[in-house]
Amino acid sequence: MATHAADAFTVQTVKPLIGAVVDTSREALLAGTHAEEIRQLLDERGVLVFPKVHFTDEEQVQFTRTLGNFVPEMHGDIFKISMDKAVNPQADYVKGAFYWHIDGTMQQVPLFASMLTARKLAPEGGNTEFCNTYAAWDALPEGEKERLKDLRVVHSLVAAQLYVEPEPTLAEFEGWSRLGTNELPLVWEHKSGRKSLVLGSTAEYVVDMDPVESRRLLIRLREWATQAQFSLSHKWELGDAVIWDNTGTMHRAMAYPLDCDRQMHRTKLEGEEAFV
Repeated sequence: MATHAADAFTVQTVKPLIGAVVDTSREALLAGTHAEEIRQLLDERGVLVFPKVHFTDEEQVQFTRTLGNFVPEMHGDIFKISMDKAVNPQADYVKGAFYWHIDGTMQQVPLFASMLTARKLAPEGGNTEFCNTYAAWDALPEGEKERLKDLRVVHSLVAAQLYVEPEPTLAEFEGWSRLGTNELPLVWEHKSGRKSLVLGSTAEYVVDMDPVESRRLLIRLREWATQAQFSLSHKWELGDAVIWDNTGTMHRAMAYPLDCDRQMHRTKLEGEEAFV
């Protein structure tokens, strides 16, 4: 592990290709003192952990605002991620979080970043896993990069929800279908010039490819991108805050007892570039 420190701002890398733990004061985080360094680290490391900072909801929003354009949730500034429908009426939809995904593949401009804070922990399980889709692309053989670079993939909510409920009723299917589909590049060339893979549970099929071969390719690339060298699993401690670059990573929640009151509070940063 590599460590450096300056002005009470210490960064420890988690793995060579992904993740960093940031140690600084809550006051500095809320004031935006190190906002520029944090943005740069987010771009370089993909996932940043701020251990046991114990933000209140108001403080979480305040810190999120220091890093970009804050996006409120549908029913307020914070989204309470819980399987308890009394806490989160969208609990059934949240079950899709157990599968690798990128937030916003049904939009032309996905979220730049999301942050979770741990409010209540599961008695077992419940880690959040991340993988670096920039690093996964970079490590592909040059010949395969050439074959993949111009492919397009159709994404849909239907594809994602079939992971959760593989035998839906027609009414359920029709409800999922209302969001339609979105055709995206398999390989996203960012404004920076870097490239990342656009994968995840919403990926339905590769355009103009045999359906079986299409599914085989998407599964193979998902397995490639989520290998140990490109991924990390964060074991939550109460009060942890974790922010990730949604444009260069995928993430998923690991299994935990659904009848427990695990609670994560989410804030979001507005997207800053469109899928090409």
